[in-house]
Amino acid sequence: MAASWLVFLALCLLLPLLLLGGWKRWRRRRAARHVVAVVLGDVGRSPRMQYHALSLAMHGFSVTLLGFCNSKPHDELLQNNRIQIVGLTELQSLAVGPRVFQYGVKVVFQAMYLLWKLMWREPGDYIFLQNPPGLPSIAVCWFVGCLCGSKLVIDWHNYGYSIMGLVHGPSHPLVLLAKWYERFFGRLSHLNLCVTNAMREDLAENWRISAVTVYDKPASFFKETPLDLQHWLFMKLGGTYSPFRARSEPEDPATERSAFTERDAGSGLVTRLRERPALLISSTSWTEDEDFSILLAALEKFEQLILDGHKLPSLVCVITGSADLGVCLHTSSSGLDLPMKVVDMFGCCLPVCAVNFKCLHELVKHEENGLVFEDSEELAAQLQMLFSNFPDPAGKLNQFRKNLRESEQLRWDESWVQTVLPLVMDT
Repeated sequence: MAASWLVFLALCLLLPLLLLGGWKRWRRRRAARHVVAVVLGDVGRSPRMQYHALSLAMHGFSVTLLGFCNSKPHDELLQNNRIQIVGLTELQSLAVGPRVFQYGVKVVFQAMYLLWKLMWREPGDYIFLQNPPGLPSIAVCWFVGCLCGSKLVIDWHNYGYSIMGLVHGPSHPLVLLAKWYERFFGRLSHLNLCVTNAMREDLAENWRISAVTVYDKPASFFKETPLDLQHWLFMKLGGTYSPFRARSEPEDPATERSAFTERDAGSGLVTRLRERPALLISSTSWTEDEDFSILLAALEKFEQLILDGHKLPSLVCVITGSADLGVCLHTSSSGLDLPMKVVDMFGCCLPVCAVNFKCLHELVKHEENGLVFEDSEELAAQLQMLFSNFPDPAGKLNQFRKNLRESEQLRWDESWVQTVLPLVMDT
């Protein structure tokens, strides 16, 4: 923390010189077909901005991607020589003074720090910015764009003020200020992208911002896991986690068995066990707009059904991995964005049960690629229905998976070429 505050003080003293130096650098050097992408968050946990960078690089742009480097980005990003990742330093919360003061100081630091980083980078034709978080990055990126002639492109994933509202309440002064800021500076962008038609309509009606819907799509590396690789994963997990270990020993000691699969010692062929448990998956971003108590309550009801004599399989629940069913508990702070975890699950042809909210129908088609539920009671009933007579090849769970396989889903690259590429090439 001390190092962060030393940087803050140095920036305050040297800001005029940094701006002058950056301005001279811009005037001296400007490359064509270059894009600066900014996310004031963890690059490794910002898949959409990673996909933007990869798509831009694939179509001849060089990309500088600025963000926090807390987790590893996709290997494709790291290995692409057209993409340079520039790490940003995240200021820890100030432990002195009222919370409003702490927040204000942090925003000022981030604004000056981001300005410094952008001023000393090669300017781009475009600045692609993820929002949220947009405070203070929208204003800083707009200002930098004015100085160097870059066009600002905001990719609206959600509204930052609505996320703040979950913590402080919708009428808190900070939330109201953040809403005004987001609306005012959002209108100054050159191009706007968003994740749903519902958000596009809301931006147009309430913010007077014209946006293009660019749905989240699974990247090409999201696909069904081959059975032999599933078996390898289950055996590896079984070394640490008992639910993945075999429930009984095989007749042939040379046969390799997990709780879900076994490999024949002679042929090496991997098959699924007939009496295997079902595997349920749910990933999470651990934010306030996900209520895991719904899933826990539904699992308690599912367990009671088994105790009452219903013919249902044992259930193994994990946060990530290959599975028979996915569960999504994301509800969206604004009600206008869609859960990317479901996009990735669909990319792997994994059916999903998802909690309902305003625009979920743009992604999850009830009774087609999954089911939509309102509460734990309905989720428990859906689990009972889907896992009755499991694993039944003619059951609804397999029908959903078949529908996903046959749906010929667009992948991110194909969708990006249709929606975003014409915008950056025309302007």
